[in-house]
Amino acid sequence: MLVGIKKAILSCLVVFFLVTTNEVFSQENFTRADTLRGSITPERAWWDLNYYHLSVEVFPESKSIQGKNLVRYKVKEAGKVLQIDLQEPLEITSVMQDGEQLSFERDGAAHFISLKKEQKPGEFQEIEIQYEGQPKEAIRPPWDGGITWTKDSNGKQFIASSNQGIGSSIWWPSKDHPADEVDSMLISVTVPKDLMDVSNGRLRGIEENSDTRTFHWFVSNPINDYGVNINIGDYVHFGEEYEGEKGTLTMDYYVLRENLKKAEKQFQDARRMIEAFEHWFGPYPFYEDGFKLVEAPYLGMEHQSSVTYGNGYQNGYRGTDLSGTGWGMKFDFIIIHESGHEWFANNITYRDVADMWIHESFTNYSESLFLEYFYGKEAGQEYVRGTRARIQNDRPIIGTYGVNSRGSGDMYYKGGNMLKTLREIIQDDEKWRSILRGLNKEFYHQTVSTRQVENYISQQAGIDLKPFFDQYLRETSIPTLEYYFSRDNTLHYRWMNCISSFDMPVDVTVGDKKIRLYPTTDWQEQTGLKGQNLEINPNFYVSLLRMN
Repeated sequence: MLVGIKKAILSCLVVFFLVTTNEVFSQENFTRADTLRGSITPERAWWDLNYYHLSVEVFPESKSIQGKNLVRYKVKEAGKVLQIDLQEPLEITSVMQDGEQLSFERDGAAHFISLKKEQKPGEFQEIEIQYEGQPKEAIRPPWDGGITWTKDSNGKQFIASSNQGIGSSIWWPSKDHPADEVDSMLISVTVPKDLMDVSNGRLRGIEENSDTRTFHWFVSNPINDYGVNINIGDYVHFGEEYEGEKGTLTMDYYVLRENLKKAEKQFQDARRMIEAFEHWFGPYPFYEDGFKLVEAPYLGMEHQSSVTYGNGYQNGYRGTDLSGTGWGMKFDFIIIHESGHEWFANNITYRDVADMWIHESFTNYSESLFLEYFYGKEAGQEYVRGTRARIQNDRPIIGTYGVNSRGSGDMYYKGGNMLKTLREIIQDDEKWRSILRGLNKEFYHQTVSTRQVENYISQQAGIDLKPFFDQYLRETSIPTLEYYFSRDNTLHYRWMNCISSFDMPVDVTVGDKKIRLYPTTDWQEQTGLKGQNLEINPNFYVSLLRMN
């Protein structure tokens, strides 16, 4: 009877915890600006991005920019007002269509442009937006976002953009929502004569002006707005070619002149990264645009085909091992992690920021796959398990939809452990690899939702994984396998501290016997066991509670 009372109290506490936690996190306050940024507004819905030509001149001394953006779009249905975003203190000075000046109203970062010309479904139209000002300066890049204005050790200007969280509209006018990626893009950046700009895609040409130079970079693949970047400095270049799954991939490296020798050694991890990730995820997604690694005056970010690097030419994360196992010092964290985003973020992109786990969970897990490819499966497993100490379980991994709200930072370490757990459930490494590769093929150059990813994995695995994803993505509690042995060595077990539908199988060892259990939230029994010592396969991210 005492055991039953204990179980009832524990169950009540778990329910209370889940209810109160969910209530707390549903009480977030969002503004009209959040909705205008994070939702597909009527002024965004009727047109589809086709092409940008972003042309911008950078003035380092005044920390200002001036430029224009040609926006070509396809009309999906008739519309009269079009939304373009640009954040203060930058200002749009002019909007033109077919030589006519257009009027617009500003609501925070959102600019609602009134069109004069009839917008006929199926037709392509263009507007040209001119803008200028001093963009927000990044104080703690890449987390707060903006433009970083610094100088290298030789006193040369060293400037870069980074804007994943705050949005591309922090420095250029765009349709600043992830659901609509532009099909291709030309980026023209004018800088002082003694500097170079490195942006996304391939360099089409350099235009020599009297006191400046203009670098023209063309992106031939769809690209998310936050992945567009400028990197300005006294760069030197070296590179190599890699014979990959889709042929010859050009790999170009741009670093400050003073760091060339360091980079020639450290950037060897880039070639190893391509080899490992093509094995796990399929072909690099942007062969046409090549791969670039570009030194930046901040830690680094996953800009498509222009991955930025600032990890100090050292292994680990700023010289430390995030897993605490030693394996994290076998690779340069920024090269591996940020490049992993080429598959999960740039190839497969979330449709809403609430689903940011699609980017970060898979890319966090990619670090362990890199280790597994070169150092063996146990190395990768130890690395993932080592990161659990960093999990907070503070709020759900999935954020609030429609308001540009990301979920918990647990999307990194908890997300990686969730995927490792999923691999254990599937129990077939080749099938797991085919699922990872299949995701990048099925959703090639697409924006996706969490449900699409969940459904694809469930279908390929042949398992209904909805309760699994609901538990790990939408709740904060960690499933606990509660068990006890009766006097006849019968094992009694169930899941607790979880949603009522949770039914994940789990591998355990009882005595010297390894078995797979299929717990639900109801008590079940297993007979024929010897001994009363139970251990869970440590690669499952769960807790264990023995009832006495």
